[in-house]
Amino acid sequence: MKSKLAAIVVNAILCAIIVATCIVGFADGGAVQVSGEHDEPYYSAGETACGVSLMFNVYQNTSNVYKILDILDEYDAKATFFLGGSWADDNVDCTREIAARGHEIGSHGYFHKDQSAMNYRQNLEEISPSVKLLNAVLGDEIKLFAPPSGAFCDATLSAASSLGLKTIMWSRDTIDWRDSDVNLIYSRATNNISSGEFVLMHPMDVTVAALPDILSYIISNGLALVTVSENLGE
Repeated sequence: MKSKLAAIVVNAILCAIIVATCIVGFADGGAVQVSGEHDEPYYSAGETACGVSLMFNVYQNTSNVYKILDILDEYDAKATFFLGGSWADDNVDCTREIAARGHEIGSHGYFHKDQSAMNYRQNLEEISPSVKLLNAVLGDEIKLFAPPSGAFCDATLSAASSLGLKTIMWSRDTIDWRDSDVNLIYSRATNNISSGEFVLMHPMDVTVAALPDILSYIISNGLALVTVSENLGE
């Protein structure tokens, strides 16, 4: 009798644990994220470095994107463009033009939200639609994700990893979205630059003005201008 009672108690405890686990998991985002495993973000290329990667985060200023593409062509330079899903949806032709000119495209989320404040499900819901859209527009699978404003948490990294994406940060920020001094943007992009660096930029007027001199300086120092994936050895 005692053994049967003990068995009933043990089974009841196990059931309670399972139910509690499910409740916690679904409350946190609709599904249980068991492992939480993810790749760490990349701030530079490290040992695989083969040049400098210019990264353009895009949610606005489509006309400047075309100007940047023309300047990159003049210098035979390749770059990586991280596109917001909402922008790409409104600018399908420009999105395809970026790829047609040999540049790399990655996700920059869909609505430029603070993903560091989101749980796993919310991060997934923000990143996944942009990935599906870009894959459909390009007819190819993107491999990279750059969190808006560089804001992320472990849930962001886990969501990106679950979609097969590497999370990309930067080694230097031109802060061109805030400052309009061409010389300042040039200095931030070039000062003591070395192979393997990821340089963050945006399609701002000041960026268009500074870009030719930035490219000239990098090339004159014997550094190639390559995509992020190329710099990561892929």
